[in-house]
Amino acid sequence: MTKPKLMHPDQAATASLMAGAGDRIELMQTFVRIVEAGNLSAAAVQLGTTQPTVSRRLQSLEQFLGVRLLNRSTHSMRLTADGERCYEHARNLLVNWAAFESDLRGVTEEPEGLLRVVAPHAFGQQRLVKPLADYLRLYPRVNVEWLLHDETTLQDFISAGIDCAIQIGELTDTNLVAIKLAEVPRIVVAAPSILASRPMPQQAIDLAGFPWLSLRTFYRNEVFLRQMHTGEIQRLAFTPRISTDNLYALRTATLEGLGVAIGSGWILKDDIASGRMVQLVPQWQATPLPVHLVYPYARFYPARLRKFIEVIRAAVPTTLHG
Repeated sequence: MTKPKLMHPDQAATASLMAGAGDRIELMQTFVRIVEAGNLSAAAVQLGTTQPTVSRRLQSLEQFLGVRLLNRSTHSMRLTADGERCYEHARNLLVNWAAFESDLRGVTEEPEGLLRVVAPHAFGQQRLVKPLADYLRLYPRVNVEWLLHDETTLQDFISAGIDCAIQIGELTDTNLVAIKLAEVPRIVVAAPSILASRPMPQQAIDLAGFPWLSLRTFYRNEVFLRQMHTGEIQRLAFTPRISTDNLYALRTATLEGLGVAIGSGWILKDDIASGRMVQLVPQWQATPLPVHLVYPYARFYPARLRKFIEVIRAAVPTTLHG
């Protein structure tokens, strides 16, 4: 009869710790997500589970540690003193654990898990889905939440559980890592019907008498056009007939002949080529808009984010001119 193999006390303690390590890491991940999301329901959505499950995990962690981590009421949630210490330690431990796993796996690490990305509506629908599909084909163990918003800034990446965002326009949040991907040319366009009772404008100042449409994300009641050869700047002020925050709506209103508009060259080029729109004063253009990939500073970035950055950096310049 084979005798059972005896473990050294240190080995037994290590085995006991590792046996429950996965569960404990999951509990800590849930707790950190609750704190950063601001409530249990938001944490559940970001973790892809239910609020009762998140609540049970929180209770299990509190029972395991023997302390109360959160004071909750109907309308608020507040960390206890023990909860604050636990949050800091848990966040650091999770970062170190992820870095430890990544270091051991090295170049063989395959991206996996959920990646949450924010992108502008029009750009995210029409130009970025193909590189996103390429990324998902390369890394089949990754799932992506593709969230479309036209805000130029995202107030709190961490509480929203966002890994990264593609933003068009000048950046206002200096607390983010920002990689400039490209610039979006912006041109002046109108439907041919706008010109039916007006002569073709030759200079920027000739646009002053036209009805205007505005894309309030980037311009509202005035625009500055630059002469591409001389560098001269012309300011035009107007009261827009329609003001919108959506590039597709601006394009449709322009096609309806409601006014002159300034839009991204990539979304308008087919309309110009087909004759549905006319580019006005092509020697005058608005300042190009920068395109950035932004994400929070961190000591460690998972492989799914690092590989996504690689794919998007290579794809965006082509999508703007392809």
